[in-house]
Amino acid sequence: AGAAMTFSAHKCGVCFQPPSIILIYRDNSQDKTRQRIMPVRNFSKFSDCSRAAEQLKNNPRHKAYLEGVSLRQLQKLYSLLRGHLEGQSLAESLEKFQQEETIDPEEDMNKLDDKELAKRKSIMDELFEKNRKKKDDPDFVYNVEVEFPQDEQLESCAWDMESDEEI
Repeated sequence: AGAAMTFSAHKCGVCFQPPSIILIYRDNSQDKTRQRIMPVRNFSKFSDCSRAAEQLKNNPRHKAYLEGVSLRQLQKLYSLLRGHLEGQSLAESLEKFQQEETIDPEEDMNKLDDKELAKRKSIMDELFEKNRKKKDDPDFVYNVEVEFPQDEQLESCAWDMESDEEI
């Protein structure tokens, strides 16, 4: 990579009210940490999270900022938002996402249909990619930090942290 990225993503979150994806990033040209709020429009509980994530990542207005954010992470934020729209609690949405994203080593792959198999395969590829890129960081964990405001009236945000960042 020749030129360094102008923006480096630090922390990505989803805000339910109003629905938006929030990015805390560093503007390297000015050496400042900033927050960018990307309103989520036309997204309902019937929306496809993968499509929404791709559209956001390729959005000309946000593209440069989201370079350091994986599609997987954006999908996760959208799935939390969708869960919220379906009336699930954050814990339920996270639980559901974890289940869908986790591969059960005991599972008999032969019993899965093609669609499920393809999904498992893409998760494995993704995990492999992730581990390869982060091989110098063996303890790389994908964790979520949720901040609950003191006052519930405040907008609720769920943060998704990558552990390899330096704040």
